Amino acid sequence: MKLVPPYIAAMEPYVPGLAVDDVRRLYGLERAVKLSSNENPLGPSPLALEAMKATLGGVSRYPDGGFALRRKLAERFGVKVENVIAGAGSEGIMADIVRTFLGDDEEVLSSEGTFAGMRVLAQSRGVAFRTVPLRDWRFDLDAIAGAITDKTKLIYLANPNNPTGTIFSRSEFGAFHRHVPAHVLVILDEAYFEYAQDNPAYPDSMHYRWDNVITLRTFSKAYGLAAARIGYGFAHEDLIAMLLKVKLPFAPSTLASAAGIAGLDDREFLHRTLEINASGMRRMMAGLLELGLVPVPSEANFVMVPFATRKRAAEVFEELLRQGVIVRPLDSYGLPLALRITIGTTEENELCLQALQHALRLEPALR
Repeated sequence: MKLVPPYIAAMEPYVPGLAVDDVRRLYGLERAVKLSSNENPLGPSPLALEAMKATLGGVSRYPDGGFALRRKLAERFGVKVENVIAGAGSEGIMADIVRTFLGDDEEVLSSEGTFAGMRVLAQSRGVAFRTVPLRDWRFDLDAIAGAITDKTKLIYLANPNNPTGTIFSRSEFGAFHRHVPAHVLVILDEAYFEYAQDNPAYPDSMHYRWDNVITLRTFSKAYGLAAARIGYGFAHEDLIAMLLKVKLPFAPSTLASAAGIAGLDDREFLHRTLEINASGMRRMMAGLLELGLVPVPSEANFVMVPFATRKRAAEVFEELLRQGVIVRPLDSYGLPLALRITIGTTEENELCLQALQHALRLEPALR
């Protein structure tokens, strides 16, 4: 007797980025730096840490299901509590969306070369996940609009996109949405919106509160709370009401909610985060260009670097590991010719550029 459906059996498990201790042990290094998972190089928000510590004595009690955090987010962004949902990371809410709105004969539409989480969730439901190619490393919204069929129920758009770091503009999104039927839900994944929000071309989805648009955001990146697993979303109250029927009743945890509430008030930490990312991005882009590489201009806290061949990208990745610099190969994103580098501290960025310089000069092993 088969215990699982064939579409589950055929799935590949998610493989996280390499851990620092594993790389140090494997290559006999005293030190390694992790620039592979788009984490905040400053660590967590200090106010969030204090808030988590203050709630430790209450962990014997069940959480409030994120209601206090929802109320805080509603106040911050000028919406009703009924327009807000909180969950175990934005991917947790994404899972709720799939379970709530996606039927057996329906499909998800997106782009190649984007975050794999939505594809995995669609596969876990045994439904079709269709994509169109990137155009100039960007979402091709015209092609996505043209690919909508009677079976399309969810359209997944990441802006900025992971792993390319590119965005689509206000005008592009407005033109795209006019082609989306009212019964088709558009998921706008804005996990990196804090880094892009000052770009005048960026379509902050809070200005596009259309009935069929669901915004997803996270505290994992700019607020440095990746391990807390805390995310949130905005949508029409009718959509949120349906999601609340499906979400785990006690997610997010009490500690995560407290961290999110306090993190929202830590303006100084967010300012420092964006400042160090902006200066680090300028240095990283300049350094990569000096090395003869062609990085893709990014609006996030990472940069993607394409290479001439898959073999070349793999060899550079391996050589960086030998020097204690962990970056992200992008085979699982469907971009095997590229590596993704997180912007770190000034010291980490310099170590990465020095390691890259060494790797690119090696002859003939890396050719």
